[in-house]
Amino acid sequence: MARVCQVTGKKTTSGNNVSHANNKSRRKFLPNLHTHRIWVESQNRFVKLRLSKKGLRTIDKLGIDHVLENLKQYGESA
Repeated sequence: MARVCQVTGKKTTSGNNVSHANNKSRRKFLPNLHTHRIWVESQNRFVKLRLSKKGLRTIDKLGIDHVLENLKQYGESA
């Protein structure tokens, strides 16, 4: 399963660990992803989504129905 938020599209990025001596080694920055079951009143069922915290805030702001419409429009399944 890819580490990608289904709502915002946030994904793993890369960068450097930097020591006190300014030595650099490569590392990954992982998004804050969690699997959530969200009740959809209009469909009378739960939907399971892999979301970042920002994705959850987006659902709170816009509503789950609007977010699911956008997912369907871009070909993402929920």
